[in-house]
Amino acid sequence: MVRLTVELISDSLQYLNTVRDRELSLRACKIPVLENLGVTKDQFDTIDLTDNDIRKLENIPLLKRLSTLLMHNNRVQQIMPNIGEVLPSLRTLALTNNNLCELGDIDPLSTCKKLEYLTLIGNPLTHKPQYRSYVIYKVPSVRVLDFKRIRLAERQQANRLFKGEKGKKLRDEVVKKSKNILDDEEERHLENLLEEDAKKIEGAISSASTLADVERLQAILQSGQIPNHDWNRGVIGNVVANESNENFENK
Repeated sequence: MVRLTVELISDSLQYLNTVRDRELSLRACKIPVLENLGVTKDQFDTIDLTDNDIRKLENIPLLKRLSTLLMHNNRVQQIMPNIGEVLPSLRTLALTNNNLCELGDIDPLSTCKKLEYLTLIGNPLTHKPQYRSYVIYKVPSVRVLDFKRIRLAERQQANRLFKGEKGKKLRDEVVKKSKNILDDEEERHLENLLEEDAKKIEGAISSASTLADVERLQAILQSGQIPNHDWNRGVIGNVVANESNENFENK
């Protein structure tokens, strides 16, 4: 399990791809959880997270520039409800070979008003009745679904199926959402820090010399996510300074 740290993002390959978009490659890093994407400073058009172990498409900061998100071959089973708000320019979303199981799992994509190219091949939900029609109805901005252009006749059929009173009844019958089930490994990571990290933070809280440091460290401990390796630099500096002053006074 590899954490998506500030260092990993900074050290990863960054380049202009074949369509002249600025791309960040985070492929095949065994990343289980999205975090720290704010350090990209919204400098990329494309982020490639193919071949990782991500289960939830969440914890994404506001990235106005990002237009392409590649998530092939992960284990995504949930999408954050406000994804369209944090990725307002998202045009291409590739979710091939993930674990979206129910039609309702794609409902958050309705907030992506500029989404045109969507790939869901290899997800269990693609075998559900009315799969294609429901996606077309729910995410009307999409023009190409699973590499197949959406025709006007398909849109009209999708609207006939899912709009109005009859459409509501059909939605109630066929549209469900997956339960929020996490395995033990991810639960530990999401709630939390590794035990070693937690102990370090607790020690730093005991050594903190200012109320601001205590509050900041307690917030980190409660959130379960360490921003980067130098989270305690200021605290350690204060402790060293205090110890030096005490030694000087004792002399």
